[in-house]
Amino acid sequence: MIAKNLEQVNARIDRACKQAGRDRREVTLIAVSKTKPVSLLQEAYAQGCRDFGENRVQELVEKYEILPKDIRWHMIGHLQRNKVKYIVGKVHLIHSVDSLRLAEEISRESMRKQVTTSILIEVNAAGEQSKFGLTDTQAVMELVEQIAALPAVSIKGLMTVAPYVEDAEENRQYFRTLKQLSVDIMQKNIDNVNMDVLSMGMTGDYEVAVSEGAGYVRVGTGIFGERDYGIPAGE
Repeated sequence: MIAKNLEQVNARIDRACKQAGRDRREVTLIAVSKTKPVSLLQEAYAQGCRDFGENRVQELVEKYEILPKDIRWHMIGHLQRNKVKYIVGKVHLIHSVDSLRLAEEISRESMRKQVTTSILIEVNAAGEQSKFGLTDTQAVMELVEQIAALPAVSIKGLMTVAPYVEDAEENRQYFRTLKQLSVDIMQKNIDNVNMDVLSMGMTGDYEVAVSEGAGYVRVGTGIFGERDYGIPAGE
Protein backbone atom coordinates (compact mmCIF):
# COMPACT_ATOMS: atom_id res chain seq x y z
CA MET A 1 0.00 0.00 0.00
CA ILE A 2 2.69 2.48 1.01
CA ALA A 3 4.75 1.83 -2.12
CA LYS A 4 1.73 2.50 -4.31
CA ASN A 5 0.73 5.60 -2.32
CA LEU A 6 4.24 7.04 -2.51
CA GLU A 7 4.32 6.41 -6.24
CA GLN A 8 1.04 8.30 -6.65
CA VAL A 9 2.07 11.22 -4.42
CA ASN A 10 5.41 11.60 -6.18
CA ALA A 11 3.71 11.44 -9.59
CA ARG A 12 1.34 14.24 -8.53
CA ILE A 13 4.27 16.34 -7.28
CA ASP A 14 6.08 15.70 -10.58
CA ARG A 15 3.02 16.84 -12.51
CA ALA A 16 2.54 19.95 -10.35
CA CYS A 17 6.20 20.90 -10.83
CA LYS A 18 5.95 20.43 -14.57
CA GLN A 19 2.81 22.57 -14.79
CA ALA A 20 4.44 25.31 -12.71
CA GLY A 21 7.71 25.18 -14.66
CA ARG A 22 9.63 24.11 -11.56
CA ASP A 23 12.54 21.71 -11.16
CA ARG A 24 11.30 18.60 -9.30
CA ARG A 25 14.48 18.68 -7.22
CA GLU A 26 13.24 21.90 -5.58
CA VAL A 27 10.46 20.03 -3.78
CA THR A 28 11.04 17.60 -0.92
CA LEU A 29 8.32 15.24 0.23
CA ILE A 30 8.12 14.85 4.01
CA ALA A 31 6.36 11.66 5.06
CA VAL A 32 4.36 12.69 8.12
CA SER A 33 4.67 9.62 10.29
CA LYS A 34 3.18 10.77 13.60
CA THR A 35 1.25 8.01 15.40
CA LYS A 36 2.48 5.48 12.84
CA PRO A 37 4.39 2.35 13.90
CA VAL A 38 8.06 1.95 13.04
CA SER A 39 7.23 -0.89 10.63
CA LEU A 40 5.35 1.52 8.35
CA LEU A 41 8.23 4.01 8.43
CA GLN A 42 10.60 1.19 7.49
CA GLU A 43 8.34 0.42 4.54
CA ALA A 44 8.47 4.04 3.40
CA TYR A 45 12.23 4.11 3.97
CA ALA A 46 12.62 1.04 1.75
CA GLN A 47 10.83 2.99 -0.99
CA GLY A 48 13.39 5.80 -0.76
CA CYS A 49 11.82 8.14 1.81
CA ARG A 50 14.46 9.92 3.88
CA ASP A 51 12.47 12.88 5.24
CA PHE A 52 10.01 12.12 8.03
CA GLY A 53 7.86 14.53 10.04
CA GLU A 54 6.75 14.13 13.65
CA ASN A 55 4.75 16.42 15.91
CA ARG A 56 5.53 14.88 19.30
CA VAL A 57 9.01 15.06 20.75
CA GLN A 58 8.87 11.74 22.56
CA GLU A 59 7.73 9.89 19.45
CA LEU A 60 10.40 11.52 17.31
CA VAL A 61 13.16 10.60 19.77
CA GLU A 62 11.96 7.00 20.10
CA LYS A 63 11.90 6.54 16.32
CA TYR A 64 15.25 8.33 15.94
CA GLU A 65 16.89 5.75 18.19
CA ILE A 66 15.50 2.80 16.22
CA LEU A 67 15.60 3.87 12.58
CA PRO A 68 18.58 4.47 10.22
CA LYS A 69 20.69 7.53 10.91
CA ASP A 70 20.50 8.90 7.36
CA ILE A 71 16.88 9.90 7.97
CA ARG A 72 16.23 13.66 8.12
CA TRP A 73 13.78 14.27 10.95
CA HIS A 74 11.44 17.24 10.82
CA MET A 75 9.71 18.61 13.91
CA ILE A 76 6.43 19.91 12.51
CA GLY A 77 4.28 20.14 15.65
CA HIS A 78 4.10 22.78 18.37
CA LEU A 79 7.31 22.65 20.39
CA GLN A 80 7.44 23.42 24.11
CA ARG A 81 10.58 25.03 25.45
CA ASN A 82 11.16 22.30 28.03
CA LYS A 83 11.29 19.68 25.25
CA VAL A 84 13.88 21.46 23.09
CA LYS A 85 16.83 19.71 24.74
CA TYR A 86 15.59 16.31 23.57
CA ILE A 87 15.62 17.06 19.84
CA VAL A 88 18.47 19.54 19.26
CA GLY A 89 21.21 17.62 17.48
CA LYS A 90 18.73 15.03 16.22
CA VAL A 91 16.42 17.06 13.95
CA HIS A 92 17.22 18.26 10.47
CA LEU A 93 14.74 21.14 10.71
CA ILE A 94 12.30 22.59 13.25
CA HIS A 95 9.31 23.92 11.29
CA SER A 96 7.31 25.42 14.14
CA VAL A 97 9.17 28.34 15.75
CA ASP A 98 6.75 31.15 16.57
CA SER A 99 8.29 32.98 19.52
CA LEU A 100 11.57 34.55 20.58
CA ARG A 101 11.57 32.59 23.85
CA LEU A 102 11.43 29.29 21.96
CA ALA A 103 14.19 30.41 19.60
CA GLU A 104 16.34 31.48 22.57
CA GLU A 105 15.97 28.04 24.12
CA ILE A 106 16.92 26.38 20.82
CA SER A 107 19.94 28.69 20.65
CA ARG A 108 21.05 27.88 24.22
CA GLU A 109 20.71 24.14 23.71
CA SER A 110 22.43 24.28 20.32
CA MET A 111 25.41 26.13 21.81
CA ARG A 112 25.59 23.60 24.62
CA LYS A 113 25.71 20.75 22.09
CA GLN A 114 27.94 22.73 19.71
CA VAL A 115 25.59 22.44 16.75
CA THR A 116 23.67 24.90 14.58
CA THR A 117 19.94 24.21 14.41
CA SER A 118 17.98 25.08 11.29
CA ILE A 119 14.50 26.48 11.85
CA LEU A 120 11.46 27.83 10.04
CA ILE A 121 9.20 30.59 11.34
CA GLU A 122 5.61 29.38 11.65
CA VAL A 123 3.07 31.77 10.14
CA ASN A 124 -0.67 31.41 10.68
CA ALA A 125 -1.47 32.65 7.19
CA ALA A 126 -5.23 32.10 7.51
CA GLY A 127 -5.45 33.63 10.99
CA GLU A 128 -7.19 30.58 12.45
CA GLN A 129 -7.59 30.78 16.22
CA SER A 130 -7.07 27.04 16.59
CA LYS A 131 -3.59 27.18 15.03
CA PHE A 132 -0.19 28.24 16.28
CA GLY A 133 1.97 30.69 14.38
CA LEU A 134 2.20 34.43 13.87
CA THR A 135 -0.70 36.13 12.13
CA ASP A 136 0.72 39.64 11.75
CA THR A 137 3.22 40.38 8.97
CA GLN A 138 5.03 43.02 11.02
CA ALA A 139 5.34 40.60 13.95
CA VAL A 140 6.94 38.05 11.61
CA MET A 141 9.45 40.63 10.38
CA GLU A 142 10.36 41.65 13.94
CA LEU A 143 10.73 38.06 15.11
CA VAL A 144 12.96 37.20 12.16
CA GLU A 145 15.24 40.14 12.98
CA GLN A 146 15.40 39.18 16.66
CA ILE A 147 16.15 35.50 16.00
CA ALA A 148 18.75 36.40 13.37
CA ALA A 149 20.90 37.85 16.15
CA LEU A 150 20.93 34.59 18.13
CA PRO A 151 23.93 32.25 17.89
CA ALA A 152 23.66 28.62 16.73
CA VAL A 153 20.24 29.11 15.10
CA SER A 154 19.76 29.50 11.36
CA ILE A 155 16.49 30.69 9.80
CA LYS A 156 15.86 28.80 6.55
CA GLY A 157 12.37 30.03 5.65
CA LEU A 158 8.71 29.93 6.62
CA MET A 159 6.05 27.35 7.40
CA THR A 160 2.27 27.47 7.46
CA VAL A 161 -0.56 25.04 8.19
CA ALA A 162 -3.40 26.00 5.89
CA PRO A 163 -7.05 25.35 6.78
CA TYR A 164 -8.64 21.97 6.14
CA VAL A 165 -10.81 22.58 3.07
CA GLU A 166 -12.74 20.49 0.56
CA ASP A 167 -11.44 22.52 -2.38
CA ALA A 168 -7.65 22.88 -2.33
CA GLU A 169 -7.87 26.02 -4.47
CA GLU A 170 -9.26 27.86 -1.43
CA ASN A 171 -5.82 27.62 0.16
CA ARG A 172 -3.93 29.10 -2.79
CA GLN A 173 -4.29 32.59 -1.29
CA TYR A 174 -2.53 31.51 1.91
CA PHE A 175 0.33 29.83 0.06
CA ARG A 176 0.71 32.94 -2.09
CA THR A 177 0.75 35.12 1.05
CA LEU A 178 3.55 33.02 2.56
CA LYS A 179 5.58 33.21 -0.64
CA GLN A 180 5.21 36.99 -0.82
CA LEU A 181 6.18 37.33 2.83
CA SER A 182 9.35 35.33 2.18
CA VAL A 183 10.21 37.67 -0.72
CA ASP A 184 9.64 40.73 1.48
CA ILE A 185 11.92 39.30 4.19
CA MET A 186 14.67 38.45 1.70
CA GLN A 187 14.62 42.02 0.39
CA LYS A 188 15.63 43.20 3.85
CA ASN A 189 18.97 41.36 3.47
CA ILE A 190 19.18 40.34 7.12
CA ASP A 191 22.36 38.49 8.10
CA ASN A 192 21.85 34.84 9.08
CA VAL A 193 18.42 34.75 7.42
CA ASN A 194 17.57 32.68 4.38
CA MET A 195 14.17 32.25 2.76
CA ASP A 196 14.98 29.28 0.55
CA VAL A 197 12.43 27.02 2.23
CA LEU A 198 8.65 27.27 2.25
CA SER A 199 7.04 24.41 4.16
CA MET A 200 3.43 24.37 3.05
CA GLY A 201 0.93 21.95 1.59
CA MET A 202 -0.53 18.79 3.12
CA THR A 203 -2.37 15.71 1.88
CA GLY A 204 -5.35 17.65 0.56
CA ASP A 205 -3.60 20.60 -1.09
CA TYR A 206 0.08 19.90 -1.73
CA GLU A 207 -0.24 20.25 -5.51
CA VAL A 208 -1.54 23.81 -5.14
CA ALA A 209 1.27 24.51 -2.64
CA VAL A 210 3.87 23.25 -5.12
CA SER A 211 2.48 25.55 -7.80
CA GLU A 212 2.90 28.48 -5.38
CA GLY A 213 6.51 27.69 -4.48
CA ALA A 214 6.54 25.06 -1.71
CA GLY A 215 9.94 23.54 -1.00
CA TYR A 216 8.64 21.03 1.53
CA VAL A 217 5.23 19.38 1.36
CA ARG A 218 4.03 17.43 4.41
CA VAL A 219 2.00 14.37 3.48
CA GLY A 220 0.79 11.82 6.03
CA THR A 221 -2.63 10.44 5.16
CA GLY A 222 -1.76 10.34 1.45
CA ILE A 223 1.14 7.97 2.22
CA PHE A 224 0.18 6.04 5.35
CA GLY A 225 -3.63 6.12 5.12
CA GLU A 226 -6.19 7.47 7.57
CA ARG A 227 -5.56 7.62 11.29
CA ASP A 228 -7.96 6.63 14.03
CA TYR A 229 -9.05 10.22 14.51
CA GLY A 230 -9.82 13.31 12.41
CA ILE A 231 -7.14 14.96 10.31
CA PRO A 232 -5.13 17.17 12.67
CA ALA A 233 -2.96 20.16 11.92
CA GLY A 234 0.49 19.54 10.48
CA GLU A 235 -0.05 17.22 7.54
